[in-house]
Amino acid sequence: MAGSSQQKLKMLYLIRILHEQSDEDHPMSAVDLLRELDCCGISAERKSIYKDLELLTDYGMDIIYTRLPKQGWFLGKREFELPELRLLIDAVQSAAFITPKKTMALLSKLDRQMSNHQARDMERQVYIESRVKCVNEEIYYNIDFIHRAIAQNKKVSFYYYRQVIGKGRTVRNEGKPFEVSPYAMLWVNDHYYLVSNLDKLDSLTHFRLDRMGKVKMLEDSRRSFEEVSEYRNAFDAADYARKCFSMFGGETELVELRCINELLEEIIDRFGENVKIYKDDVTNFRVMVQAKVSVGLVSWVLQFGTGIEVIAPKQLRQMIIERINGMVAMYKEGFNNPGG
Repeated sequence: MAGSSQQKLKMLYLIRILHEQSDEDHPMSAVDLLRELDCCGISAERKSIYKDLELLTDYGMDIIYTRLPKQGWFLGKREFELPELRLLIDAVQSAAFITPKKTMALLSKLDRQMSNHQARDMERQVYIESRVKCVNEEIYYNIDFIHRAIAQNKKVSFYYYRQVIGKGRTVRNEGKPFEVSPYAMLWVNDHYYLVSNLDKLDSLTHFRLDRMGKVKMLEDSRRSFEEVSEYRNAFDAADYARKCFSMFGGETELVELRCINELLEEIIDRFGENVKIYKDDVTNFRVMVQAKVSVGLVSWVLQFGTGIEVIAPKQLRQMIIERINGMVAMYKEGFNNPGG
């Protein structure tokens, strides 16, 4: 191999070695680096290692010399810090819409963002549990097609599947594909949703990406979100997600809730720091929020029992009453007819 070619390859191998094998707890001496280069088929002298490390530092790599735990160099700053990688790893593992195969592929890529030593330590620290994972391997492609369609203001088509007792996975919409105008993709309650519009409706609809199949971007331009939503100029996905409960649609209204003081943190976590909160009495406060009145909101309120009372609007209050009465009737009937 020509000397100049070997020198160029040596620098590339040196970068890879430092990235994969060095960290603050595992510095590499000149002897260590020479040995690893030799394993790659690159011969070098100790003096050249010093010059190469100096050049790489001048280039901008954060190569640090230390005397503890032993003399040597290690790669300091990386693209991601370890706490950031821990967050990403936990997120990938907990996301139900990512298939087992894609989960392992993503975790492998994240491992390569740290040293081999750090990756082994991280593997021992990360909590693994038997999570329910999506089995639809198309989801990655679905995300890509929809993302490009949104960017290019195009419609998309797809088949939508639901589980039916006794039939398994079946196609909805009489076996025909849906054609929708896509606006945003939201990760809510551990599921990935497409927020879109069906032409026959003047409102927004939600579809789970893991239930989609054969997604295609169409030539037709999508319908403007201004025609079917409250948003102008830009679709505010964060605001929309905050107003939806369990991704049930509905009309956005001003909702007033009376809550016990112990639920203050819960309310702020759900609606944000800027939510309007007023003191009601010694043990309660009131909150005013913009939210979509839906069965999802009803379920969210009822989980707190007597901790939250709906003050307004009357429609939501009535929905709460009807749900409670229905539950009472069901359980009374079951109590009177335990074998029924």
